[in-house]
Amino acid sequence: MAVTREDVLHIADLARLGVDLARADELTKELSAILSHMEVLSQVDTASISPTAGVGAGGTPLRPDVRVPPLMRGTLESFAPVMRDGFFIVPRLATHEDSAESGA
Repeated sequence: MAVTREDVLHIADLARLGVDLARADELTKELSAILSHMEVLSQVDTASISPTAGVGAGGTPLRPDVRVPPLMRGTLESFAPVMRDGFFIVPRLATHEDSAESGA
């Protein structure tokens, strides 16, 4: 399946990407090469290979979900001057103003 220059420009337009017309020719060649490679791969006979090759009948082995407390030399309170309900209280960033503060 060959990709045309118009295909590349149409796809770029759908994705809202600005593509230089000179670059469109290069992208056309690259996409055509990728699709040619996919056509070769699609001809490989995979009928005798199970869809989950490498994974046993039991599925992917998982590690036990065990919580291990972090190794800390101090208490949580020693990391921040102000805490409330187990959370660190930090100053509000100037870029995150409340709508009431901005006059909206």
